[in-house]
Amino acid sequence: MRAIWKGAVTFGLVNVPVKVYSATEDHDIALHQVHNKDGGRIKYQRRCEICGKIVAYGDIDKAYDDGEETVILTEDDLHSLPEEKSREIDVVEFVPSDQLDPIMFERSYFLEPDSKSNKAYALLRRTLEESNRTAIVQFALRQKTRLGALRVRGDVLMLQSLLWDDEVREAKFPSLDEKVRISAKELEMSEALVKSFETDFAPDKFTDEYQAQLRELIDAKLKKGDAVSTEETFGEQPEEKGGEVLDLMDALRRSVEKSRGAAAKKPAAKKTATKPTASKPAAKKKTG
Repeated sequence: MRAIWKGAVTFGLVNVPVKVYSATEDHDIALHQVHNKDGGRIKYQRRCEICGKIVAYGDIDKAYDDGEETVILTEDDLHSLPEEKSREIDVVEFVPSDQLDPIMFERSYFLEPDSKSNKAYALLRRTLEESNRTAIVQFALRQKTRLGALRVRGDVLMLQSLLWDDEVREAKFPSLDEKVRISAKELEMSEALVKSFETDFAPDKFTDEYQAQLRELIDAKLKKGDAVSTEETFGEQPEEKGGEVLDLMDALRRSVEKSRGAAAKKPAAKKTATKPTASKPAAKKKTG
């Protein structure tokens, strides 16, 4: 694994230098789009809705649309905003672990001690383990202020980013207001059914059957010779004045890299663990 971030867990006067690693990975087989008649790769174009020209990536700015007016934000505008550069995972409180609603969990990260002495790391891990508490922390990752839960998983400290309170929707369904009568016999039979399925959870018992079958299908087609040259599927690159045509995956990759760079110039929302501020509506993004 490769560390994506370095910083330190801080609580009181204790400072625990750590390296941060993504704890999960996507195992899905990557697929791209092709023309069903000849297998040619489908290209992605950034075309302006006003002039109709294909626009080079360097000529694209960001904008916010409120439904009636659009505010254009240039690179200079975004560069003028303050950046969140803190390298601290700041512990703000310790709470009973069972008080955390799983719906709030977002992404998971492993923390590795990043110093010659692991004592501070081991002390924090042992404290959390024996107190059955989870540390609520605030930190900044990729120039975004985040709320997180710091807990123990085996011998490792795990950091899980949390959704802010106003990012979790409230479920209100009129159908749930209807009064339902459940008899004792129905409940007894339902509980008996649950009991017949009771066991200890073992995640390694489960596999992604769809991905396994997809891999078998791909391998079978390759073995059968039912494939075309990857180089041929790109075809000839059309020349269009004033812009460029990009492969979809390459465009997405470059878009992510560009947006991460631009995101570094955005201000982090001022939120606290106890009272996060209300988030603004997401900007509407126009595509060509």
